[in-house]
Amino acid sequence: MELYGVASSRTRRVLWALEEIGAEFTFHKVDLSKGEHRKPAYLAINPNGKVPAFVDGDITLFESGAVCNYLALKYPNARLLPEPGSRDAALCQQWIFWVISELEQPLWSMAKHRFVLPEARRIPAMLELAAYEWQHPSSILAEHLAGRDYMVGNAFTLADIFVAHTLNWARGAKVALPGAAAEDYLERMLARPAFERTMNY
Repeated sequence: MELYGVASSRTRRVLWALEEIGAEFTFHKVDLSKGEHRKPAYLAINPNGKVPAFVDGDITLFESGAVCNYLALKYPNARLLPEPGSRDAALCQQWIFWVISELEQPLWSMAKHRFVLPEARRIPAMLELAAYEWQHPSSILAEHLAGRDYMVGNAFTLADIFVAHTLNWARGAKVALPGAAAEDYLERMLARPAFERTMNY
């Protein structure tokens, strides 16, 4: 298996899943500052010109959610997904999709208008709007985490990787986390040995 990306991006979700699983893989760092993500060789793997991208034999995937789901299904003994067809399995998928569609979007808007977009395309007012948009999903998360150790049931799943990664993204962007429960939850997730190993890439 081959993973392409940069650890400071959504690629870390896949790295985290791989480390939790204990799978062997090769990591190819894509230097965004040199435009490697826009070169034909990389675009042949990920036509979006973004990271991550993943190759396993004749399978090529380029969305972190899809890659993590693929890995969890390929390595069921790692238990990154609950029992297929169960209530917890449905809830796990719900929270993964929710992170992608709701929780991370304000953070991505901030990133785009701080440093990703060409300077002429950045709109300073978008930062204030994104901060406002963060409040609603983060309040939902705060309520959900109150009194819980994990996002779903009583075990670590992919939902925790996606939520914790996004909360850590918020922390790095100096966006306030939604309360003590979220802060405590994030600290527990980041203390996992598999996450700590992702810091080596």
